[in-house]
Amino acid sequence: MSTFAFIFARGGSKGLPGKNIRPLGGLPLLAHGIRLAQSIARIDRVFVSTDDEVIAVVAREYGAEVIDRPAELATDTASEWMAWRHAIAYVRGSLGLHFDTMLSLPATSPLRNQDDVLGCLDALRGEVEAVITVTPSARSPYFNMVSENAQGYSRVVLGNTKFQRRQDVPAVYDVTTVAYVTRPDFVLTHASLFDGRVKAVVVPKERAVDIDDEFDFKVAQALLDT
Repeated sequence: MSTFAFIFARGGSKGLPGKNIRPLGGLPLLAHGIRLAQSIARIDRVFVSTDDEVIAVVAREYGAEVIDRPAELATDTASEWMAWRHAIAYVRGSLGLHFDTMLSLPATSPLRNQDDVLGCLDALRGEVEAVITVTPSARSPYFNMVSENAQGYSRVVLGNTKFQRRQDVPAVYDVTTVAYVTRPDFVLTHASLFDGRVKAVVVPKERAVDIDDEFDFKVAQALLDT
C-alpha cells in the first residue's frame, strides 16, 4: 500500500503575502510539511503542487517533487478539490505512478507532528472514505453562537430551550488543516470531501494553528519558541 503526500501551496495570499515561503522557526513555512512527510516511513513520495516559481524552487530545495498547477486552479476562488484532482491526474498520467492513499498536508499547519499524521493514516480503514482533523470548538451553535434574523435580532444558531448549560450540549469541533487523508479514486468520483463517510481525528489546539494572517503567524512562532 503506497502513500503519497501532497502540499498544495499557491503563490497568491491576500491575508499574508508570501506566507508559504516565509521563515518560521528557521525554515520556510512550506518546508515544515515537507520535512515531516519525509520523516514518516509510511510516506513514499512528497509532492508540492504550486503555480509559483519561487515556491517550486524552495520545494525542490527541500527534496519535494513539484507539480505545476495551472493558473486557473490557483486563484482566490478556485476549488482546492480541483487542484487535488489535477495532482492525482498528473501523478497517474504524466508520471505513470499508482498510489493507494492520498495525504494532504497544508503548508499553513506547521505545528503538527508524526503522531497526528499517523493517526489520520490509521483512521482510513474499513468503510471510512476520508479523514479530517478537528479540535474542540470554543463556541457551540447550540449554546453561544448566534445569527441575525430578518428583523436584525440575534438568536442562538441551533437554539433549543432544553440546554441551559454549555456542558449539556453535544460536543462540536472546528475543522483544522492539520491533515486530510483519502483515496485517489474517491477524489475523482466525488464532488467534495463530505460527500463520503468521513472520520474525524482530534488534535490538540496547540498543534492545530492554521496560519492565515500575521496574528496566526505570531501565535505559531510563539508556540515554536516555548
